[in-house]
Amino acid sequence: MIEGMFAAVPTPFYSDERFYLRKLEANMARYSRSLLAGMVLLGSTGEAVELNDEESREVLRTAADAAAADKVLIAGVGRESVKATVELAEYAAECRFDAVLVRTPTYYAPLMTKAAVEHYFRSVADRSPLPVLLYNIPKFAPYAMPVEVVAELAQHPNIIGIKDSTGDVERVRELVLATQNAPRRMVTVTPVFEPVTARMLAIRTEADSSFVSAAELGGGVALAVKPPAAPMKTRNKEVGFQVLTGSAGTLLESLEAGAAGAVLAFAACAPQACQEVYIAWKDHDLALAAEKQQRIILASQHVTGALGIAGIKYACDFNGYYGGRPRAPLLPLNGEEKAEVEKLLAQIRN
Repeated sequence: MIEGMFAAVPTPFYSDERFYLRKLEANMARYSRSLLAGMVLLGSTGEAVELNDEESREVLRTAADAAAADKVLIAGVGRESVKATVELAEYAAECRFDAVLVRTPTYYAPLMTKAAVEHYFRSVADRSPLPVLLYNIPKFAPYAMPVEVVAELAQHPNIIGIKDSTGDVERVRELVLATQNAPRRMVTVTPVFEPVTARMLAIRTEADSSFVSAAELGGGVALAVKPPAAPMKTRNKEVGFQVLTGSAGTLLESLEAGAAGAVLAFAACAPQACQEVYIAWKDHDLALAAEKQQRIILASQHVTGALGIAGIKYACDFNGYYGGRPRAPLLPLNGEEKAEVEKLLAQIRN
C-alpha cells in the first residue's frame, strides 16, 4: 500500500564526493522517527544518475539497514535498459525494499515511441520481484508519459501506481479517472490500516526462528532466550492503482483531486511540515490543510524548484539533517542563495 507522505532522500557525500554513509544512516534513522509513511531512495533528489551501479547498491543496502521496519521503502532503479533495471530491482528485493520506482529511459528519447515505452515498463514489471511505480518527471526526463499510456500500463498486475512530478493538478485528476478501472488487489495492513512491510515480516520471522524451546534443548543447559513474538494482528485492504504527486506546492489540490499521497523532495528537509498538510486533509479539516499548505508553498517552490538539488541539500543541513554538497557537475549554493534558504525555512524547522 503506497499512500501518505514519502521523503525523497538525498545521497550524502564528503567534500571529495565519496559517500558519507554514516550521514545517510543518521538521516534514515531520523526519518524513521517521523510520521512519514516511508522514504524513496535513488530518485531525482538522490542524484541517482550521478551514481554507478556499485554505489547505487551500497546506498540501497545502507538505507534499508538503517530504516525502521514499519516504514515503506521504495528504491529508484530506473536504468537505460530493461536488463539493468531488473538487476537493480532484484538487489532492492534482497535488501527488503517494498517497491521500485522506474523512470522512462531518456538517452534515446526520439525513439521512445508509445510502443517502446510500454514494452519497457511491461518487460520490467514482468521480471521485477517487487511492485513497480511508474515515474513521470518530464522536467528531467525528456518524455511526458501520456495519460492513455499510464492507463494501459495500469492494467499490468505488477504496476501499482505512478509518481507524477509535473505539478499539474488537472493531470493528477485525469490519471486518477483513467486508472480507476485498473485491477484491484488485496494488501496486508495493520488493524489501523498502516502498511505491513517486507522488513517488518522478515524481522519477526527471524526473531521467531531464533527461539529454542525447552524440548529442543533436550535436557541440556537451559538458556535465557527471548520468546517468540506474539502473532501480528493484521487485516486486508483492497487497493487499486495509486497516483502520487511529486509537487509540494500543489499537494493539497492533488490530494483533493484523488492522489493517494506524495513523494516530495521538500519532505527531505521539512517532513513534518509536509505531513501536517496530509494529516489535516485526512481529518477533513480543509481550512487547516489550506493553512498548512500555504505555509510551505513559497519555500518549496524556491528551494526545490529554483535551487534544485543543491537547495534541497542545504535546506537539509539547515533543518538538522545532513545534505552536504551535490556531486559535480551540480554546484553548491553561494552565500546569497544560502541566506535565501535560511529566510524561507526560518518558520519551517523540523
